[in-house]
Amino acid sequence: MFNKGPSLRVFDHPILGKMERREQIAIYVDGKKIPAYQGDPIAASLAAAGIKVFRFTSNRDEPRGIFCAIGRCTDCVMTVNGEPNVRTCVTPVEAGMKIETQKGLGRWQKKI
Repeated sequence: MFNKGPSLRVFDHPILGKMERREQIAIYVDGKKIPAYQGDPIAASLAAAGIKVFRFTSNRDEPRGIFCAIGRCTDCVMTVNGEPNVRTCVTPVEAGMKIETQKGLGRWQKKI
């Protein structure tokens, strides 16, 4: 489905053993198609694809990415399917998901 390039994914861990592979799906990050595995956290899929910047701060426009990875700090928030401020470290990917780098506090892109 995708090019066989370098990956940051671990499928055979020296201590944990072989990892069960799940269905490979596609998600779209800033319009670019990237591979993901069903049920993985969005942040893990982005990290595996080499994406480090998830948002920019509102006052100083500074880049932010994964920090705590447990849903507490909000550094990993992005706009997901038009909804801003989604914590990507605890939100599982779904096929066809549209994810965008968030600027500042984000803005709603869909009707609520």
